[in-house]
Amino acid sequence: MSAPTMTQTPARSRMDTKTITSMAMLTGIAYIVMLVSKLMPSVMFLDFDFKDVVICIGGFTFGPLMAAIISILVAFIEMITISTTGPIGFIMNALATCAFCCTASYVYKKKHTKAGAVLGLSLGVVCLTAVMLLWNYLITPLYMTGFSRADVAALLPTLFLPFNLAKGGMNMAATLLLYKPVVTAMRKAGLVPPSQARQEKKLNAGFLLFSLALLATFVLFALVLAGVI
Repeated sequence: MSAPTMTQTPARSRMDTKTITSMAMLTGIAYIVMLVSKLMPSVMFLDFDFKDVVICIGGFTFGPLMAAIISILVAFIEMITISTTGPIGFIMNALATCAFCCTASYVYKKKHTKAGAVLGLSLGVVCLTAVMLLWNYLITPLYMTGFSRADVAALLPTLFLPFNLAKGGMNMAATLLLYKPVVTAMRKAGLVPPSQARQEKKLNAGFLLFSLALLATFVLFALVLAGVI
C-alpha cells in the first residue's frame, strides 16, 4: 500500500520545483521590465509600466493566484529598492497589477481560448481603471504634497482615466502578442508542467494584425498623453 505513495511523491516535488522556479524567473523578469519602463515618457507623476505583461503571462499559464503572488512580490521588491513612495506606493502598485492581471487570468482560466484571452484582458483594463480611479482619489492626497482631494477629483477624468486606459491597453496588446512565444519557450525549457500546457493553434495573421493594431493605437494614445506627439 505504501509503494504508490513513494512513487508519486518525487513527481509532485518536481512539479512544485518547476512552478517555484517559473515564479522566481517571472518575478525577476517583471522587475527588470519595470526598471526599463522607467525610461519611457511619463504623464506628470504617473509611469507607464509593462511589467503587467510578464505577470499576465504567468497568470495565464499558472492561474490567477500566481499572478497575485508575483504582483505582490514585484511591488515589494520595488518598494525596498527604488521606490520613493514607500508602503503607499507598494499598495497602489500591487492593487493596480492584481486588478489587471488577476481579472484577466481568472477569465482566461474559465474560457481558455483566444476569445477568452481578449475578453479577460479587456475586463482587466476595465477593472484596473475602475480600481485605480477609486484608490487614486482616496490615497493620492496622502502622499502628493500640494494636491488636495478636490484637486485629485478634478484630475480623475482628465488624467487618471485616460492614463490607466492607455496603460492597460498597451499591456493588453503586448500580452496578446507575447503570450504564445513566451509560454512555448517555457515549455521547451521544462518550466511549464505538462498537465498545465495546453496545445493551441498557431497565431493566425488576423489575430496578429489585431494585436499589433491595438498596441500601436494605445502607444500613440500614451505618447499623446505624455506630450511627446
